[in-house]
Amino acid sequence: MELRSVIMDEAAVGRSLRRMTHEIIEREHGADSLILLGIKRRGLPLAQAIANNILAFEGVEVPVGYLDITLYRDDLSEISPLPDAGDTLIPCPVEGKTVVLVDDVIFTGRTARAAIEGIIRHGRPGRIRLAVLVDRGHRELPIRPDFIGKNIPTAGSEVIAVTVPEIDGEPYGVKLYG
Repeated sequence: MELRSVIMDEAAVGRSLRRMTHEIIEREHGADSLILLGIKRRGLPLAQAIANNILAFEGVEVPVGYLDITLYRDDLSEISPLPDAGDTLIPCPVEGKTVVLVDDVIFTGRTARAAIEGIIRHGRPGRIRLAVLVDRGHRELPIRPDFIGKNIPTAGSEVIAVTVPEIDGEPYGVKLYG
């Protein structure tokens, strides 16, 4: 695939994450009952960045964990007859808390659906919210993010790639390939 454009550079991603953080704090009336769960892989560093922003803005340390959705996917039998369980870290009980799922890109909605199932297997949160850096459309399920960094309408054949320093060794960025 050929790089078509750089949609967001590091500064734009930072601005989006700060805005999303403010939106989360405002909608949830503070950060005291929040848990941030990054959907592995790139959702985790984004969740940590939001947690760092909450600490800077509100002085509140929000628990951050991660969720591997492999076992909750609806296409599990197509992936492998014996899939790896992966690892999940939910840092505290979810009962009664607002769990904010964080992911890099939402496309069909199937990853978010699997993550919701994974959380519910660990308890009954008061609310589950979804924060994504990029919403590219093309939903197959009736799932809508609560917090969006940027809407980027795409063709089904195009690919959105998010880079994060912790995984890719590159600055934060969003690129469009097609």
